[in-house]
Amino acid sequence: MTKQTATIGSSTYQRIKHDIIFGVLEPGSKLKLEALKERYSTSNSTLRETLNRLTSDGFVEAPEQRGFRVTPVSREDLIEITELRVLLECHALEQSIENGDTDWEGNLVAAHHKLHLMEQKLLAGDNSDVELWKRYDWEFHQALIAACNSKNLLALHSTIFDKYLRYQMLVLTYRGDVAVAEHRAMFDAALARDTQKARDILEAHIRNGLSHTLEAM
Repeated sequence: MTKQTATIGSSTYQRIKHDIIFGVLEPGSKLKLEALKERYSTSNSTLRETLNRLTSDGFVEAPEQRGFRVTPVSREDLIEITELRVLLECHALEQSIENGDTDWEGNLVAAHHKLHLMEQKLLAGDNSDVELWKRYDWEFHQALIAACNSKNLLALHSTIFDKYLRYQMLVLTYRGDVAVAEHRAMFDAALARDTQKARDILEAHIRNGLSHTLEAM
């Protein structure tokens, strides 16, 4: 595969995955090649490769080789995804706090600052840029675990986080001051190198998000 072809394939993958996560392509909907080819301006071969990759990652299904469809959602699936996120992210956080240097601290400070400013806009009633809010939320959680020193762990966490995010976007709600306080407490505990406290707050944060989403569903 040439570098240009690989770049096109990656771009198509990111665009379709984005549209699945943010609900543009609805859960359970059929993914017809001709419609996708026109929508994403790409070839059949790139689409098939992309859809197969998304199937491997769990965002798309190919039931008995009868075409492709967006993976459906369910309460049971969300609970399983949440348990995996707790397992992966809490472990990565422990390792990151242990290994983190001053660069890690600086990146974490910057990530929390951006998220906190966005949260203040949300608390003020400005919901005009939901995607940016979720991007800053992702960047903060990523900054917390970035020093875990495991590319495989970070890659697995990224996929699970995106699956968790898809459910949040389907029933988009905001937990307000509670979520803001949890983020601040995680941030403070991580900088203080209080591993157990940071882990406990993170687990509670994820599980509170689960309860909130299940109620909204």
